[in-house]
Amino acid sequence: MEFFRPTSLAEALAVAAARPGAVPIAGGTDVMVDLNFDRARPAALLDLTAVPELAGWERDGGRLRVGAGVTYARVIAELAGALPGLALASRTVGSPQIRNRGTLGGNLGSASPAGDAHPPLLAAGAEVEAVSAGGSRRIPLAAFFTGPKRNALRPGELIAAVRVPPAAGPQQFAKVGPRNAMVIAVCSFALALDPDRRRAGTGIGSAGPTPLLAAGAEAFLAAALEEEGLWDSRGPLGDALADRFGELVAAAARPVDDLRGSAAYRTRALRVLARRTLAWAWGQYRER
Repeated sequence: MEFFRPTSLAEALAVAAARPGAVPIAGGTDVMVDLNFDRARPAALLDLTAVPELAGWERDGGRLRVGAGVTYARVIAELAGALPGLALASRTVGSPQIRNRGTLGGNLGSASPAGDAHPPLLAAGAEVEAVSAGGSRRIPLAAFFTGPKRNALRPGELIAAVRVPPAAGPQQFAKVGPRNAMVIAVCSFALALDPDRRRAGTGIGSAGPTPLLAAGAEAFLAAALEEEGLWDSRGPLGDALADRFGELVAAAARPVDDLRGSAAYRTRALRVLARRTLAWAWGQYRER
């Protein structure tokens, strides 16, 4: 197995172009598990931990550009105000050691349906910035996941950053698992409210072959809040509205039975998570 450790993005892209089958590694929290269990044996590893261009974040054109090498711990410490949904999800990832090593780019590249960062990024309308020796392009996150642990990157492309609008309103995240910490989600859900645009964003995790949007639930919630004048009045939400939102979120999922839970359980749990996160987010909005 060949091992490459570039010290600049240009060098990393040159390696990726010359060795398109090289597996990128940052924190190693996913890649090393596969190697240790002999589930993968790539011909080459491309270590990105020494590439400074991937390690920072900045405001750029009304969005936050968060480098692929930014860890969960840094999201929690540095971006909780601007990206509260992502920070909430980051707090649920593994142990402190995993949060100090695991990166956003690694989570996206692994493209696991259960990735904790995916639902809040979907709900926020994020884009993936992919780069290669030939240039860069932006991929809407909803189009980035193409199947279980498959993504839309082309040979020779690397994830440079994720571009996310800063929160314009309350954001929430919740997941279900057999315990409170160090657990892969049985299912998860994220909600982002944008009062300025009269929009609601959603993200579903671990309840389909890829992370999913609940487009019907988003449209219903935004329209119901508008029709009932709740965006302006900030009045209490009715039970019927919350229940219908939960039903539409669950209907958008495509769960299966596996060792972590049944499809029926995931469907029911998503209804609960959707209603619960809506109640939390709306409570925050009313207190503003």
